[in-house]
Amino acid sequence: MMTIQEKEEFFCIPHKDNELLDFRAIFGNDNPVYMEIGCGKGELIATKSLVEWDRNFLGIEVKGDRIRIILHKLDASRHANVRLMRLYVDDSVINIIPRHSIRKIFIIHPDPWPKRKHHKNRIIQDSFLDTLNQILRLRGEIEIATDHQEYVMWIVEHFARRKDFVALYEKGYTTLPRAGHIVTYYEEFKRKEGYPPYFMRFRKTDHLPLTAHTPQGDEDDRPETIAGNLSAESSGNR
Repeated sequence: MMTIQEKEEFFCIPHKDNELLDFRAIFGNDNPVYMEIGCGKGELIATKSLVEWDRNFLGIEVKGDRIRIILHKLDASRHANVRLMRLYVDDSVINIIPRHSIRKIFIIHPDPWPKRKHHKNRIIQDSFLDTLNQILRLRGEIEIATDHQEYVMWIVEHFARRKDFVALYEKGYTTLPRAGHIVTYYEEFKRKEGYPPYFMRFRKTDHLPLTAHTPQGDEDDRPETIAGNLSAESSGNR
């Protein structure tokens, strides 16, 4: 069994400012890269990486103690497609994560900062979405979940003002999880308190001119169709 130090050496990516990551060298393949920003206790990245073994997963965390919690859930033989970085995601991240290199981004239960005076601290801001646009592949997706209803409206409105993303749910969100949904510790805790989650998906559009160096991405609406999810929501449990 690997020690925590050995796991850190295997899973954690050291980085230098202004030095771009080479995902092919890191993962040893050219599989699409999925990124989770704020991994919490690591339930999503540790589980989804096993199910979607043909994807590479990059977990971004600011707090070192959370990274150590996640490491306890990882095993080098089973999670060879997972890497972790201690990094704060702001506009400078494009100097570390190559442009148009990420296929999907997960942001699961970000801090809603409910007080109006703290709204400036919310991760979903126009400048943050500008950054995500730059690192996402064309037709790449962002999946967001939150149990805070007012934050849902904030997120949906921020995306609705933009031309570079399109919402994949009719109202901008749904209360129905996708097939294969992974329940995190935080989601379970908030459900018990009476706060079920809302789910949002947004896709990067091609409103900007394409260049020869802009990968087009691949279709990835598995395991069910968007229309099927919407029809299920409209036919029951309102």
